[in-house]
Amino acid sequence: MFELSQLRCFVAVAEELHFGRAANRLNMTQPPLSRQVQLLEHALGALLLERTSRHVALTPAGRLFLADARRILQLAESAGLTVRRAARGEAGAIALGCTAAAGYGFLPRLVARARERAPGLDLVLKEMVTSEQLEALAGGRIDFGLLRRLPSERRGIESACVAREAMMLALPLGHPLATGREPHLRDLDQQPLIAWSPIEARYFHDLVTGLCHTAGVVTHDVQCISQTHTMLALVGAGLGLALVPEAARSLGFEGVILRPLRGAETTRAELHLVWRPDNPNPALPVFRDLALDFAAPPEAPAALG
Repeated sequence: MFELSQLRCFVAVAEELHFGRAANRLNMTQPPLSRQVQLLEHALGALLLERTSRHVALTPAGRLFLADARRILQLAESAGLTVRRAARGEAGAIALGCTAAAGYGFLPRLVARARERAPGLDLVLKEMVTSEQLEALAGGRIDFGLLRRLPSERRGIESACVAREAMMLALPLGHPLATGREPHLRDLDQQPLIAWSPIEARYFHDLVTGLCHTAGVVTHDVQCISQTHTMLALVGAGLGLALVPEAARSLGFEGVILRPLRGAETTRAELHLVWRPDNPNPALPVFRDLALDFAAPPEAPAALG
């Protein structure tokens, strides 16, 4: 079996067609260079170079082998570069858990930024509800989670708020509140509301319920839904109104109007990036810093336990 050092010596001689110039190029003396080429020929069982005191030329076998030798050396260099990049966290895979709602705003922009800033990272997205993300994070099945509600009792997790969104009022086209003055939270009193599920969408359920309770608003809940796109489809069908995060604008549902809601200006739906600091994945710090740099507004990570 031949060695990479033998290939380098052969390629240098084959390109220079002169042992002296090849030795200078490799910063070595001529006798060990000649010996490396001889060892390569012995390992291959074929003469690669014709040598005289005045002349060096490639044999037919040498001309064929030169292309392969160059490819092998290039592959070895590429493999070494890949390993070094992986060790620095510039290459590798990141498994990212996310809720469905995260895919409407922050997540697509984050993925685009990661492809631009860290093209060597392979992002593997896994759609999960919050509880599934926390279990997968603890079990090492994902490196990061994107979730709305932070855990209260989990230890060994760090987090950062990466996005804050206003809550918007979704109305069917033609509804009295769809045009004219900006609607107020009090306008929802006794209105049919497509509510968030208290189980599958607990974060938004608590957010909207708290808003209405504080304002003394009593709504008539006609459905309990866990996904934004389903909620907007029902709004478009005229089934009722809904309160959704601002990122829902990107869905562009026909027949649905999204309007700011006075009385809810200070309420924001938050999105948090979570990770385990003891995760040995060398790509973790690179992706974490990229995500936090991209976060709006930026916020320093905080330990949860």
